[in-house]
Amino acid sequence: MSTEGLRSGQVAQAAGVNPQTLRYYERRGLLPEPDRSPGGHRLYDEDAVTALRVIKAAQRLGFSLEEVAELLESGRHRHGRPVPGLQERARDKLAEVDAKIADLTTIRKALTTAVAAGCDDLTLCATSTCCPIPFTDLAEENRHAGPCY
Repeated sequence: MSTEGLRSGQVAQAAGVNPQTLRYYERRGLLPEPDRSPGGHRLYDEDAVTALRVIKAAQRLGFSLEEVAELLESGRHRHGRPVPGLQERARDKLAEVDAKIADLTTIRKALTTAVAAGCDDLTLCATSTCCPIPFTDLAEENRHAGPCY
């Protein structure tokens, strides 16, 4: 790093984001406003690269930008005191992920069964009593005892 700092494009490239993302995160308050060169260019230190990588990693873990902002803010105001932050939110996010996995597992089972049953016509399957896809309950009044397709 030069003594004057990194410019926007350098920081964005080092963190694997585009410069618009960098500016957006600044506007959202996720990154502090950088110093400026005499020519008005934004100048960042290496901490900006680290912060961007942390933000992107948190997003990959399923945290929204709002949640990331709250985590960053709680971290800034700890002053050596325990503050509910990452541990609590990570447990909550883990519960959300577990619920999504359960939903996806149910969907996968239904689709696997539909493929194995040879379901090929959505309308006929929706009205068939032997269709394995769960939407048959939604079409209950239209059911008939016809063959499975």
